[in-house]
Amino acid sequence: MIDALSMGLGGLVVLIVLIALRMPIAYAMILVGGIGIALVNGPALMLNQLKTLAYGQFSIYDLSVVPMFVLMGAIASKAGLSSALFRAGNAWLGWMRGGTAMAAIAACAGFGAVCGSSLATASTMGKVALPELKRYNYSGALATGTLAAGGVLGILIPPSVVLIIYAIIVEANIVTMFMAAMLPGALAVILFLLTIAAYVTIRPSAGPATGALDGAEFRAATIGVMPVLAIFAIVLGGIYGGFYNPTPGAAVGVFLVWLYGTLRGRLGLGAMRDSLLETASTTGMIYLILLGAELMKIFMSRVGLPQATAEWIVASGMAPMTVMVLLLLALILLGCLMDSLSMILLVIPFFWPVLVEINGGLYQMAEGAGYGMSTDDLKIWFGILALVVVELGLITPPVGMNVFVISALARDTPMIETFKGVMPFFGAELVRVTLILAFPALTLWLPRVLGG
Repeated sequence: MIDALSMGLGGLVVLIVLIALRMPIAYAMILVGGIGIALVNGPALMLNQLKTLAYGQFSIYDLSVVPMFVLMGAIASKAGLSSALFRAGNAWLGWMRGGTAMAAIAACAGFGAVCGSSLATASTMGKVALPELKRYNYSGALATGTLAAGGVLGILIPPSVVLIIYAIIVEANIVTMFMAAMLPGALAVILFLLTIAAYVTIRPSAGPATGALDGAEFRAATIGVMPVLAIFAIVLGGIYGGFYNPTPGAAVGVFLVWLYGTLRGRLGLGAMRDSLLETASTTGMIYLILLGAELMKIFMSRVGLPQATAEWIVASGMAPMTVMVLLLLALILLGCLMDSLSMILLVIPFFWPVLVEINGGLYQMAEGAGYGMSTDDLKIWFGILALVVVELGLITPPVGMNVFVISALARDTPMIETFKGVMPFFGAELVRVTLILAFPALTLWLPRVLGG
């Protein structure tokens, strides 16, 4: 007779094999979780779970923000926001060596703040910025590496769908997580700009200066980006200021982006139809993964695998920070196998109980236990760390999804060159992870200040 823990471990192995065989992760989790529950507790319980589980999951109010932000990003991709952001960034930064690449990073950050999707940011900005980078004779490695790295900013800079899903899993406040992501997101932009500056200092021919624009062109580019900055300020400013919750804030964002695109003549019926279909497809995929993740969570809870893992790690006597580093390394490795959302949904239900146990128990709120912070603070700190290393997975060889997206757009640049170009940014991301690990205040200070 197979014991419950062995069954749980076997289920994980089967799940990884199915994912490696390219089965969609939602189907793989539903299959393994459903069969696992049936084997442990009988098919009657599994069928009973399926009867109410989907409704219970999808009727959570916080989840209603997901399709709204997805729609906001889909409309933004067709409304011309990316072009306005890049033109303004190039007007401000293009005069210096490597400036057009820096403008691409700034535009990726701005578009990610409106879009919230890494792959969409990489794809959209790649279409806008790659022709300009080629026109100014940037090296293929720097041009494609910059855009692949810039795309990862869409995951962390609010609003972020992955950040919202993480907050729902660990029962954290979405607005608080948005606040916590601001400084680490800004730090990523600064480190990426410094990386480009260092790159072109070492290899000046890789990123020539484009020359300063005349006054009229500079003013036109600056004025053109003001509506985009206003959308960002109204949506996030309203959420942070307490004027509305994330869901109505996302609805405001959808309306403003639609209005911007309509006034510019970029959103006809065809574009809106495509945006709605894209939103339905993406949201359906996210919700199906959520259902699969919940089935896996129930299965693993019933076999006791997360609890047994937590007890084993605590009994091993490893230092809390060592455990955190090991968990982050596991996330980086998993990032080479699956997309960011699937990874968060799959592993956070396993990792989070381990960290809670190390920190002194689920209801331990006293300072000084485990990581020296309350459980609520640990949710914030670990969430930001997890998303940063998930970003790393998007540019980590051999399966960096952003690299594949950019390579599909830059067919004249070998993929090996793109990976070479992205590695300095990978190093910058490692620096950011180290800083956030060493100084948790980078994630905790702003929520405390803005949260009162």
